[in-house]
Amino acid sequence: MALEHTPVADHPLDPLSPEEIETAYEILTRERNVGEDSLCIKIELDEPDKEALEAYDETGETPDRRARTVIRNGAERKTIEATVSLDEDAVVAWEHVEGAQPSIAIEEFIACEETVKANEEWQEAVERRGVENTDRAMVDPWSAGHEFIPEDVDRSKRLAHGLTFLRPSEDDGDEGYAKPLTGIHTFVDLDRMEVLKVVDYGPPDEDQPLPPEWMAYREDDVDLREDLAAYNVDQPDGPSWSVDGHKLEWQGWHMRVGWTQREGLVLYDIGYEDDGDGEVRSIIDRASCAEMSVPYGTTDVNDRFKNAMDVGEYNIGRLAKSLTNGCDCLGHMHYWDAVMNTADGEANVLENAICLHEEDNGTLWERSDWRTESDEVRRRRRLVVSFVAAVGNYDYIFNWYFYQDASIEVEVRLTGIDSVSTVAPDEDPSGYGELVAPQLNGPIHQHFFNFRLDMNVDDGPNSLYRVENRTVPVGPDGTDPMGEADDRTHNPGGNAFYAKREKLTSEEAAKDLIDPLKGRYWQIVNENAENRLGRPTGYRLVPGGNVEAAVHPDSSVMDRSGFIRYHLWATPFREDERFPAGRYPNQHPGGAGLPAWTEADRDLEDEDLVCWYTLGVNHVTRPEDWPILPVQVYSFKLQPDNFFDESPAIDVPPQHAIEGQDVPGHGACGADGTDADAEADDD
Repeated sequence: MALEHTPVADHPLDPLSPEEIETAYEILTRERNVGEDSLCIKIELDEPDKEALEAYDETGETPDRRARTVIRNGAERKTIEATVSLDEDAVVAWEHVEGAQPSIAIEEFIACEETVKANEEWQEAVERRGVENTDRAMVDPWSAGHEFIPEDVDRSKRLAHGLTFLRPSEDDGDEGYAKPLTGIHTFVDLDRMEVLKVVDYGPPDEDQPLPPEWMAYREDDVDLREDLAAYNVDQPDGPSWSVDGHKLEWQGWHMRVGWTQREGLVLYDIGYEDDGDGEVRSIIDRASCAEMSVPYGTTDVNDRFKNAMDVGEYNIGRLAKSLTNGCDCLGHMHYWDAVMNTADGEANVLENAICLHEEDNGTLWERSDWRTESDEVRRRRRLVVSFVAAVGNYDYIFNWYFYQDASIEVEVRLTGIDSVSTVAPDEDPSGYGELVAPQLNGPIHQHFFNFRLDMNVDDGPNSLYRVENRTVPVGPDGTDPMGEADDRTHNPGGNAFYAKREKLTSEEAAKDLIDPLKGRYWQIVNENAENRLGRPTGYRLVPGGNVEAAVHPDSSVMDRSGFIRYHLWATPFREDERFPAGRYPNQHPGGAGLPAWTEADRDLEDEDLVCWYTLGVNHVTRPEDWPILPVQVYSFKLQPDNFFDESPAIDVPPQHAIEGQDVPGHGACGADGTDADAEADDD
């Protein structure tokens, strides 16, 4: 199967190259004293503002190439934000962000585990559970959050909360998740890399402190089924896309592919060319998964503290994996590498971080006429831009699908290993969790993903509407919402209903929850642009499966992850409003981000509109989730709504036209409705 790699292109939104990352750190350390043992948490592109990008598009004037850097000076317990101009070879901004804790670096995770395992009090707690060789243990550092920290641990320090598991041997990896050493909680000062406190609540059962079974899921450890035939995707003529650096074109779609350490995959300048004249109509300026929250619902002291914010606390882009040919993607693939930095300010290149491929996705449209016995069938193909992040025990797959009918689907697939804890042999978690294996409890929890969509339908400005079904009263007062009551518009049969469109004119009005019983969706429109029917052009945001946050409204989870309170938020664009839980959610007490911004209740009519959609997943665990969770799939869609004059998918050719002939065995239907295979059989 063909693989492609493309060098870095010259565009203001291209991610920093390895050379630019190392140059930025060299300039920073040359001009400023960052501290001898400081950690370089992040070096990434300081994206040009919209005015600079517009000037570049119109005149070719290239904006200043800048790097945004976050430094943690552990010796002085300071977080520094600096901006380095690569063009000017100078530091142009420097700020000590008071009280901020940046995301935890991978290097800190590694050092934290080593620090915990060297601690005698921790070793004694492990040995009390019958473990003679403490080197077999593994420690997962969780973000400490804000609540559930012992009173004698200083919350102003840079903290991690370590959980301990037992591996079959010193060389085994995540098989240790099958045997949690539940009850041991280790709090570590990451700045000083020292253990502050070991709390041991004791094992759930003194006689049987560990679950009896190990886990097996690797290829060499499982009896594999033998009745599965090979399935290969063959594209002998190559793909239908065009890639130039980070610019991507496919089936009318145009966009730029980018990356940040915090968000992972970022898509810019998403637009559609619908008339073949080269003019691309804008839809979205910038799109990404901007934050996550994973609260656990159990009352148990060993799990109730868990609420991972994997984007802001861990830098989910830094936790991405290198994708594998034939495993993560099939067919003809194109890969982009992700260029990031180490804690020492050196370039770290993750190969094949982003995968691009096409895939068949069933029927696009079909029409069969019984009068003429003719039919027309079109296969639906979609473009997939994806990345995968391994966050501790969980694996998250982010897929952005682009379809031939000009719709977009944003999908998250959850897999990996459940976060589990040990229970006593006769213990029933009673709804706060479920047994996934003997003495192994999977606590109930939820996953929330907040997607930031910087909308720009037909170059804006845009407005926002809620659309949902409404019934018409029965009797003489039942009226057509589009006109005055008369004999024709009464609803005597009770069958009448209509799509109610309500303009959401302010941030407060836009805070909304899904309502699938009413068919609720939201429409982003440009009221200054019309299709041939005189309707304002727009796109609709259509929810898929979702869930309401189950935590208490006054909980620490809701304070710190306030974006989970609503499924939809909308704000007027501001350059500094990028992350829905604020710039630095790690150990933050809460209230930052969307809840704080929207207190102003700013106007949303004819604005540069940003929509924030929260996708929620409810996970009541089950034995079928163990040892590896089969993917759980959740998504939402963006569909054109009066954006076109007719279906943009009408010109997709039938299969035989793509292949150049009716290929036996493919079931290709001709324009006259005859099936090539059927004719061959008749002969």
